[in-house]
Amino acid sequence: MADYAYNKRAGFDFEILEKFEAGISLLGTEVKSVRKGHMSLRGAFVAIHNREAFLTNATVPPWQVSNAPTNYDPVRSRKLLLSASELKYLIGKVTTIGLTIVPIRVYNKGSVIKVEIGLGKGKKQYNKKEQQKERDIKRDAEIYIRGKE
Repeated sequence: MADYAYNKRAGFDFEILEKFEAGISLLGTEVKSVRKGHMSLRGAFVAIHNREAFLTNATVPPWQVSNAPTNYDPVRSRKLLLSASELKYLIGKVTTIGLTIVPIRVYNKGSVIKVEIGLGKGKKQYNKKEQQKERDIKRDAEIYIRGKE
């Protein structure tokens, strides 16, 4: 399983409560571009429209710029392929509790491209600072234990 794109901010900005695996509907040239690693999840999120999930703001540039269709939009919304029960569960969590669905990574499973999405709760600023302090203390302790101080 190769990772094609990873959302670095997802774990920092959100506390991921649950993870789901979804297929993604792509055009042929987009598949080639994603397999080359030209996809970006920066600022991407999952939106629910008409009881369907869409990956919004994910950038997939054209594989060959000279051969790209004239009306190609690299930031278009792409449909996520989820089972009906998973979709119903996610819609319920988003509407009642106010959680957010964020893409975590894009990878392949066999010959199929999948998106790992997470049901997350937004972190407050003080939680982010506290997490950073804990990481710094842990890193300093490891350096001290190894004797590199």
